[in-house]
Amino acid sequence: MRTAGFSSLLESFFSERLIHQRQASPHTISSYRDTFRLLLQFAQRSLHKPPSRFALEDINAPLVTAFLNDLENSRKISARSRNLRLTAVRSFFHYAAYEEPAHAEQIQRVLAIPDKRYSRTLVQFLNRSEIDALLAAPDQRTWLGRRDHALLLVAVQTGLRLSELTGLQTHDVHLTTGAHVRCLGKGRKERCTPITKHSVAVLKAWLRESANGSTEWLFPSARGGRLSADAVQDLVAKYVAVAGRSCSSLRKKRVTPHVLRHAAAMELLQAGVDRSVIALWLGHESIETTQIYVDADLALKEKALAKTTPANGKHKRFRAEDSLLAFLKSL
Repeated sequence: MRTAGFSSLLESFFSERLIHQRQASPHTISSYRDTFRLLLQFAQRSLHKPPSRFALEDINAPLVTAFLNDLENSRKISARSRNLRLTAVRSFFHYAAYEEPAHAEQIQRVLAIPDKRYSRTLVQFLNRSEIDALLAAPDQRTWLGRRDHALLLVAVQTGLRLSELTGLQTHDVHLTTGAHVRCLGKGRKERCTPITKHSVAVLKAWLRESANGSTEWLFPSARGGRLSADAVQDLVAKYVAVAGRSCSSLRKKRVTPHVLRHAAAMELLQAGVDRSVIALWLGHESIETTQIYVDADLALKEKALAKTTPANGKHKRFRAEDSLLAFLKSL
């Protein structure tokens, strides 16, 4: 068996397979890129040689499994995030199966790595008082504070995904009649999301201030580049800690940028907006995806309960169950 050129194979996977043949979205490319960057860094520590010298047989099933376990232990990622990383690895090995059939046995072992099962918990979201506390947290006397306030406001009002939010450019914002922001979401689908008058006022002030710079990004980094996902996660965590001083319920919640997306969806649902409209608003492929917000909305369920007629069942006296039947029930 000849040694496969892993470096050239990975480069052709991105340039030929993803970009040229599949015309994958920028979101997919960046997600796969981040997965392989983490994988190569892990493999470098494990194999004690630079990634440019890897052979395909070096990236085997035991190494990939160890990498996924390391992500869970060191970076504390969820099972769902672990499965997304595994999806990227599988995509590469499906490509490798066509390009390097001599390594079919090794490739099949990698492809056979199973997804990790996980419990589907209710989505976390912020209520109105928590949203207000979070938006008040940035110090708007500073440039960073004004940027972060505008970013958080757009996030909780539009429900944009993190990649969509950081990918916004100044020309994506329209602040005249029919004010909205335009973004390119999953599946290369472009959508427009309306914004409120308050958001328009904040963004107008922010655009006037940022017009002095040369950056194209709506919410640039301090150096003028695109904000990274980690940077947004860090600033959200920072302001949640600040807001928690005045809003005690925030101290008990784990708030991520995606929770802000959930908050936007729950505000729409609680305002009586139809699920089909919410699905369009968020860029969901199916209306069924929006069901998670109905499941999480206890207030909506309480309203439904209030409309029902209470049962007129009579209270019956407790009688101990037969011991043998109780034993069988316990099995």
